[in-house]
Amino acid sequence: MTLRTTLRSIPVLLLALIAANAIAHGDVVPHAVDTTGLDNLGSEWRATNPFRKNETAIRIGDSAFNQNCARCHGLGAVSGGIAPDLRYLPEGDEGDEIFLNRIRHGSTRDGRVYMPPFEGTLSQEAMWAIRAWLEKVHVD
Repeated sequence: MTLRTTLRSIPVLLLALIAANAIAHGDVVPHAVDTTGLDNLGSEWRATNPFRKNETAIRIGDSAFNQNCARCHGLGAVSGGIAPDLRYLPEGDEGDEIFLNRIRHGSTRDGRVYMPPFEGTLSQEAMWAIRAWLEKVHVD
């Protein structure tokens, strides 16, 4: 292979790598969450989870997590290493604070987005439903 042939191949290889990376992340469009059956929490953000141990919220949160979070945090919240294993979030108010800050505002380091912000995409009710489900699958 000549240098000229090698240089011509570089753009093709770069394009293939970019396409493969995009496909590997799958559908990253957030999915709407049907929160029918949960109280409307209004526009004021709650500091702690009003749906803790609420079976309807847990059911909704399970589905919402699988649709919006599992691609990075793993099915059942068992991380494969891409993102933190959320089963280890502290329970109760301490975990609520950590969870709410991260899901609302996302995570960016050195200009790179590690997690997008979900405020404005998911409702407060949907976020707290996900948190209620995460407490159900919590491990020490």
